Amino acid sequence: MTSPRTLDYSHLPPCDVSSKTPLYLGQLLLCLIEGSMFCMLIAMYLYLRLRVDVWPPPGVKLPGVVLPTIALVPLLASGIASYWASEAAKKDDRRAMLWGLSLNIALATIFLAMRAIEWHSLNFTWSSDVHGSIVWAILFLHTYDIVSDQLATIVLLVIIARGGYHERHRLGVHVDGGLWYFLMASWLPLYFLIYWGPRILGTP
Repeated sequence: MTSPRTLDYSHLPPCDVSSKTPLYLGQLLLCLIEGSMFCMLIAMYLYLRLRVDVWPPPGVKLPGVVLPTIALVPLLASGIASYWASEAAKKDDRRAMLWGLSLNIALATIFLAMRAIEWHSLNFTWSSDVHGSIVWAILFLHTYDIVSDQLATIVLLVIIARGGYHERHRLGVHVDGGLWYFLMASWLPLYFLIYWGPRILGTP
């Protein structure tokens, strides 16, 4: 009988804070799934628009573009903070990780607050009509992803701030940054669809 073949991984580090780790690659696959969902929502929006003559329906006020556009500033700036924290995690720079994570959370909170204010100005709900249903579905699901990621970021911030963190927590900071880049990038087409779509694809 031949002895079973074995692979010797003893020379590898127990945890590698990089974009080549299985956890980071798994996060990319999760982003692919989430991205597919957003693509389906975009397709649904365009399909529903083509099924009616008037878009949005009569009596619906067009969503304002000023506040959502201004809100892009803290959102995009938060990506810089996330990158700062991610690079600090690779270098095991605890102070820079704390600053990057804290700034990311602060800027994301500003973005969410501005989104909440914008929501309050909308004169339609998810149950008003087909336009309201698809718009609120997009807003809710994207906001849900942002809030979920921010909760994970807060947990990482607390762990790093308390000290005694391990290399896997540094990897978590790096992976968290990759997810945040996706959430930022995915919002841009959704933003144009929701706030500029009715003006471009609206009733002639």
